[in-house]
Amino acid sequence: MDNIVFFTYKIDDRSYVSFIKREIHNLVTAAGFSPQKVGEIDIIVSELTSNLIKFAETGELLYRVANDDKGTFLEIYCLDKGKGIRNLSRMMQDGISSSDTLGQGLGAIERLSSRSSIFTVPDSGTVVYSKIYQKEPDAVIRQSNIFFGAVQVCAPGETVCGDGYSMKKLGNGIQFFMGDGLGHGINAHEAVTEAIASFTSCRATSPVEVLRYIHENVKKTRGLVATIAYLDYTAQKWYMCGIGNISTSLYTGLVPKNYTPYNGIVGHNIPRTLNDSVMEFEKYQTLIMHSDGLRARWNLSELPGILKYEPNVISAALYKDNARHNDDMTVFAAKINL
Repeated sequence: MDNIVFFTYKIDDRSYVSFIKREIHNLVTAAGFSPQKVGEIDIIVSELTSNLIKFAETGELLYRVANDDKGTFLEIYCLDKGKGIRNLSRMMQDGISSSDTLGQGLGAIERLSSRSSIFTVPDSGTVVYSKIYQKEPDAVIRQSNIFFGAVQVCAPGETVCGDGYSMKKLGNGIQFFMGDGLGHGINAHEAVTEAIASFTSCRATSPVEVLRYIHENVKKTRGLVATIAYLDYTAQKWYMCGIGNISTSLYTGLVPKNYTPYNGIVGHNIPRTLNDSVMEFEKYQTLIMHSDGLRARWNLSELPGILKYEPNVISAALYKDNARHNDDMTVFAAKINL
């Protein structure tokens, strides 16, 4: 989990399209993508932006180059709050169009992407996701019970993000971190970066102990708010503790269990008494954590079918509908399939 932020562009006029296409073209060329891959990416970006202008008139494009265990990739989200796609399966077929064009856009995006998804709600908008690897990974099926994804965007005018997230396997379980440095900019970024380093090195399983450890190690920084969630496979329980306004929800189907954190600032003043909250683990749960760059009053029931999608699409849909656009914005989701 690399915390590489997304570039973001609001698109409300066709004049922006050529600029964005050139920016992404130059980015992937500099990252070492082959000419063939760059050409395929050009097509994907062209289809995304032209469909956005044509059908929704305005929206937002998020993109970044990052790395995972399969290699270097370009990741793109195209977000809008338009009319949605009424019959998605039909519109994915080549030759089908609602605007008297060739109707190859959505199908081309799917074919040229290493991974792609489309989530759409009539009269509420659409999330289109595309991931393109620099070199296609070997077709080896890797069994995993944890799937995660995140969207992270800097506050307007900033080049570094004061939010951060991390995940690590620990003992017979897995531990998650979400933090938000006070304010935004370089000082907030330094605080959350130090917190992530402390989280990574700490071997305590109790979220309370991890937070106390982080607290001692970030005292020279601006400070932050943070929440730790630990899933113990053996005990079949979640343990959570947080200080400050990180929003944390655990979904079993559409039924949420919301965690309420303590007041305070990690690195400055934390309560003397902290206790881990305990929640029962259930199969096929989804953990969602986000900073206060997103509005906290949302309900997944307003996004029908969203839990069938990958965590990165869940994160993008929540960002689309709830981003404040006046602070750093990070939303993280993990699906637990045990």
